[in-house]
Amino acid sequence: PGLIEGAAQGAGLGIRFLRHLQRTRLLLHLVDIAPLDPQADPVRDARAIVQELKKFSRELALKPRWLVLNKRDLLPAAEAERHARAIVRALRHRGPQFLISGAAGEGTKALCEAAMTFLEETDRAARERASTPADAGAAPPVAT
Repeated sequence: PGLIEGAAQGAGLGIRFLRHLQRTRLLLHLVDIAPLDPQADPVRDARAIVQELKKFSRELALKPRWLVLNKRDLLPAAEAERHARAIVRALRHRGPQFLISGAAGEGTKALCEAAMTFLEETDRAARERASTPADAGAAPPVAT
C-alpha cells in the first residue's frame, strides 16, 4: 500500500497507514518518472506526500526518506536520467536516490543492498548507544 494525499485526514488507509509508518526506520518514497496519466505531476504528488507526513507527525516527517524514482524502463536511458535529475532538483532532495524499474528489476538490487546496509548500521549504532552507560563520560566517584 502507499500513502495518498489526504491520509492525515483519514483518506485511503489514512491514519492507520501513517501509524504503521511510525514504526519504520526508513521511508522509501516512490515517484514515477513516467506516469501513465499525462496530467500527473510527479513533483507535485511527491510534495503532497511529504506534506501528509508533516501534517500527521513532525517525527514521521523527519525520518530518513530515500527517493526511489521508478519506471526507468519506460523511457530511453538518457531521458530517464534527465527526468530523474529534474525531479530530484525540483524536490531539493538531499538524501539518497535510486533510479529503478520495479517491473524489469533494474536498480532494485542496489536499492535493496543500500537499504539493508542502512538498517544494519542503524541497528548497530542503536545497540552501541544502549550498551553505553549514560554516565560513561563522568568522572569516577570519589572514595570517602
